[in-house]
Amino acid sequence: MLTDLTIAEARDGLRAGRFSAVDLTMAHLLAIEALNPRLNAFITVSHSKALAQAQAADAALAKGEHGALTGIPLAIKDLFCTEGVRTTAGSRILEPFVPPYESTVTANLLRDGAVFLGKANLDEFAMGSSNMTSAFGPVENPWKRLRDPDAVLVPGGSSGGSAAAVAARMAMGATGTDTGGSIRQPAAFCGLVGVKPSYGRCSRWGVVAFASSLDHPGPFARTVQDSAIMLGSMAGFDPKDSTSAERPVPDYEAACKRGVKGLRIGVPREYLADGMPAEIEALWQQGLTWLREAGAEIVDVSLPHTQYGLATYYIVAPAEASSNLARYDGVRFGLRKDGGELAEMYGNTRAAGFGPEVRRRIMIGTYVLSAGYYDAYYLRAQKIRALILRDFNDVFSQVDALLTPTAPNAAFAQGENMDDPIKMYLNDVFTVGANLAGVPAISVPAGLDANGLPLGLQIIGRPFDEETVFAVSAEIERAAGFTALPQIRAGQ
Repeated sequence: MLTDLTIAEARDGLRAGRFSAVDLTMAHLLAIEALNPRLNAFITVSHSKALAQAQAADAALAKGEHGALTGIPLAIKDLFCTEGVRTTAGSRILEPFVPPYESTVTANLLRDGAVFLGKANLDEFAMGSSNMTSAFGPVENPWKRLRDPDAVLVPGGSSGGSAAAVAARMAMGATGTDTGGSIRQPAAFCGLVGVKPSYGRCSRWGVVAFASSLDHPGPFARTVQDSAIMLGSMAGFDPKDSTSAERPVPDYEAACKRGVKGLRIGVPREYLADGMPAEIEALWQQGLTWLREAGAEIVDVSLPHTQYGLATYYIVAPAEASSNLARYDGVRFGLRKDGGELAEMYGNTRAAGFGPEVRRRIMIGTYVLSAGYYDAYYLRAQKIRALILRDFNDVFSQVDALLTPTAPNAAFAQGENMDDPIKMYLNDVFTVGANLAGVPAISVPAGLDANGLPLGLQIIGRPFDEETVFAVSAEIERAAGFTALPQIRAGQ
């Protein structure tokens, strides 16, 4: 079936004329029609626009003109502004918002010929690890437990809709954003490859902000090669983003073939967390064995400030969120709930527009930035963040990359872990460090747990050395031979 093709296979098939971009797009639109009512992976489906883009792709292919993604159907996380297509950020406060402009990342994808199927569901304003906080309802993970097939599992968050869409074969790839693990954790939960590039590698311009110094746009795909193709299109310097890095974009697809012989792979001892499930620790050790057998040297290393990473993240991120979300006041765009005076209108609009998790983080962030608490919390967190970055810099003077688990558990069921926000925040324990340091990281599916659910391994690299991260990831993928499929998918 066309929906089973990888991006690389579809690219080659389109260029060889074995099928058309319209055929490929229609196959995915039909899959969305069949599965989205159950999985709720898409908030908005751009049926007519997608077909028009596919027709344009076919015309370009007929002329021998094509970009890296010409005719490839993708899902776009509903955090990326898309010109003329509603962008909600998973929130009622932006429910009516239709941007008059295109984000830089999505403009780059369109430049290279991609077809946009629609906007993928997410935790509200990207705040969450389960995709349960979306104002448009939760997303269902297409994977099922072997011993409890009736349980509805979460796809992870915040980019859960993107991950579920790709895993269920409703899209060939998808964009996501990663603020504390929101690409890598859903990728691990859904058996996908998820890439968080270096901070500044992909422009944040036109991406609805959660925490500006932590947000990283990146791709989801079913293979390391596919994710490399996508990142090659998404990345690049953008003068509209003051944090964008003015660096050339390497050939990531070629880097996937480099191998790992002679590389030094670090094992941070602090990531061996208390209570880590035995099967996740065993998979981690298996990953190290695969790399050692492929010619890499395994080195024990230390990231001593890792223990403070989660607390630091949950001070910095809410602080930045409280500042960023102050713009949603009912005056300029989005939802408006009138009141007798301006302050009442502000309060009415935000009460109706923001969900509980967003309100919680705004309150935390406002508190840590307030007079009398700024030095005690926010300033101290920034100092710890600098130490975490120093830890990574020190380690990368000794090794070329790090290998760790992606998440401390497999996908959990809706309703589990949700009575305690701290339990939910702990899902990011292995991922937040890379965001605080701005270094690249990839999650690769590497095995299944006892319940038949996917588990991921995480590869972390030096700043702007995504090439080495892709090389190591490709080796893990080759050795793992992960071919398991979710129970809910197109054409099953």
